[in-house]
Amino acid sequence: MQLTRRHFLTSSGSLALASLAPGRPLRRPRRDKVRLGVVGVWNRGRSNLEGVLGEEVVALCDVDRRHLGQGAEVVAQRTDGSRTPLLFKDYRRMLDCPEVLDAVVVSTADHTHASVAAAALRRGLHVYCEKPLAHSPGEIRLLQGLAREKGLVTQMGTQIHAGDNYRRVVELIRSGAIGEVQYAQVWVSKGWADGRFGQTKPAPAHLDWDLWQGPATERPYCDGLHPANWRRFWDYGTGTLGDMACHLMDVVHWALELGQPVRVMSEGPAWHPVGTPNWMRAHFVHRVPKTGGGQRDLVVHWADSGASGDYAQQGFPSGIRFVGTTGSLVCHYGNYLLEPAEKFAQFEAPEPSIPRSVGHYREWLGGITEGTPTTCNFDYSGDLACTIVLGNVAYRVGEAYDGPEPYPYLKRTGRKTEWRGEIEWDAATGSTGQAAADALLLREYREGWEL
Repeated sequence: MQLTRRHFLTSSGSLALASLAPGRPLRRPRRDKVRLGVVGVWNRGRSNLEGVLGEEVVALCDVDRRHLGQGAEVVAQRTDGSRTPLLFKDYRRMLDCPEVLDAVVVSTADHTHASVAAAALRRGLHVYCEKPLAHSPGEIRLLQGLAREKGLVTQMGTQIHAGDNYRRVVELIRSGAIGEVQYAQVWVSKGWADGRFGQTKPAPAHLDWDLWQGPATERPYCDGLHPANWRRFWDYGTGTLGDMACHLMDVVHWALELGQPVRVMSEGPAWHPVGTPNWMRAHFVHRVPKTGGGQRDLVVHWADSGASGDYAQQGFPSGIRFVGTTGSLVCHYGNYLLEPAEKFAQFEAPEPSIPRSVGHYREWLGGITEGTPTTCNFDYSGDLACTIVLGNVAYRVGEAYDGPEPYPYLKRTGRKTEWRGEIEWDAATGSTGQAAADALLLREYREGWEL
């Protein structure tokens, strides 16, 4: 149905359209600018909003009226009041009129990423979506398929990918500076864990709790979920692994050209049905080319929160380590170190060969206006994100464990494994071949929120 301006405004679920006085015509954006709708405009969403303000921000959407107002103020301040975006609390109403949009930025809680992004892609809109792209492997694969089918420009919000340091690390690994990589370790000291539902109460007036829940199972409101702490809950977030691994494991996938794994093992404290664990180790097994022909296994080892000390070293409380046949490379977002130091004292790095990024947001916007490639498109970033959330699937289908450590060559701290799960993964079919694990590949969607 072709929507009229009147239908668009009255059915939009808009909160405060004071800037659109009755009878005022809807201002069409300049066509040399990308027309954007931004869904989720505070916390991480504010940074993403500010990153695209050089374009024409046509609409803002947030289920929290306070955040929506704050986002509108950001637009007004940064544009000297020259722009007055439409304001929505329901992204579905915003997308009801796709002819006024070219693209959508998604910065909502993990559990609603796929709902917003899929709806936008189906309407032919380009999409920038925060990491970890979606809540489950099945959702991620759906978004990958839609982006390919529609031929749209996509980018996942792994902003570190645009930095120079990761480029130098990739060049070093691919040049053979440390020989053939045997395995990689990735660790982060922060943690999102132990979510527990508190005493129920009425939702605050500024929050549309029904819309915030989106596709998740309906439940009464309680404190400790919105904003940000939803990451600690299986229903809404993906824990520390989902929050941080896309940034840190990115350089491993990039340097080693990894796709999706063939096997995943996750371990940690005893499983809880509501909250994510307060530490986790995960082991992602990939099949990679073998020198001389054939293939071999290469394992990427993850440790977070209380287990991060397994891999951490001085100067790198969080980081990445590539272990090769002739040396190691340790890095973080802005620095790297070749080891052993005496071996690399006179080492000269190869000349830079990977072009400098024009900027993470600019890549995506340039892809829309100029057809240039994006480096974190859903093909690449989707495989990375799918790998990571498979770590959560493996953990959730685990069982109590009191046996030997699976990788004895790894250093261990006092964090003893109490729970361990392991899955096989067939990327071609999108299945683990295990009923309990396959049941977690897509959630049960609330009526009216189906993908």
